[in-house]
Amino acid sequence: MIAIGSDHGGYDLKEAVISHLKEQGITCKDYGCNDKSSCDYPIYGRAVAEAVAQGECEKGIVICTTGIGISITANKVKGIRCALCADTFTAQMTRLHNDANVLALGGGIVGPKLACSIVDAFLHTEFSGEEKHCRRVGLIE
Repeated sequence: MIAIGSDHGGYDLKEAVISHLKEQGITCKDYGCNDKSSCDYPIYGRAVAEAVAQGECEKGIVICTTGIGISITANKVKGIRCALCADTFTAQMTRLHNDANVLALGGGIVGPKLACSIVDAFLHTEFSGEEKHCRRVGLIE
């Protein structure tokens, strides 16, 4: 299961990503927000990160207007490696090299088609498991 959450600035993109995941038969749990009313991104970023860190969900996706604030929030949770990506290459590389477990997107930065491609790259790329990358992930932790 994929945890997903956004603030008001990421709401429309979150809804597009949820629809995309459902079309692929991927189950997700929506941690909010529930509409475009102004709200605080740390609430939703933390909820997603905690769900991943506690093993309730395999991976997470967090979205705010730029992706910056919500990624900073997610990275405050022990065990989370959240990567802000705006292209498919960085989404692949963060999985291959960093074993990132949460993806951050900027709702005002990437459109829905690109965002869905980034999500696909993130979710369908496995961690390489190479010794040097395992060592580096260990040093991050």
